[in-house]
Amino acid sequence: MTNSIYDISCQTTGGKDRSLSDFRGKVLLVVNTASKCGFTPQFAGLEELYEKYREQGLEVLGFPCNQFGKQDPGTNDEITEFCQLNYGVSFPMFGKIEVNGSGTDPLFQHLKKEAPGALGTQRIKWNFTKFLIDGNGKVVKRYAPTVKPRDIEKDVKKLLA
Repeated sequence: MTNSIYDISCQTTGGKDRSLSDFRGKVLLVVNTASKCGFTPQFAGLEELYEKYREQGLEVLGFPCNQFGKQDPGTNDEITEFCQLNYGVSFPMFGKIEVNGSGTDPLFQHLKKEAPGALGTQRIKWNFTKFLIDGNGKVVKRYAPTVKPRDIEKDVKKLLA
């Protein structure tokens, strides 16, 4: 079992392993994303947060997922291109993953255990569930898909202070 987020490696969109220890000391906002979802416009808000606070130590990490209504059917390259062209996404996007079920990515196993949802459920309900992680790798808070990135800004600022 994973003790720390920094023990986890994730696949980049190019298929290479990237250790999350690369982000040690940074405040992280981890999001399961989708390109064809009602919440897809949140990419713009995520990018705004990233641009505003990355110099102060914020990293937004996007993880495409096709488990909810098949709303991210493209390849990793197609998803990355869509995000860049339509929302100017410059924050790191990773390879497509599963966030529920037997194929759940180790990162999301860890996040769900550390920050369960309503009534203690570990299941991710939909795309754009967000997890805020402090500079020591501790999962601080889980946000529902309906929570807009701008509504997380005060929590981000507090952790960066």
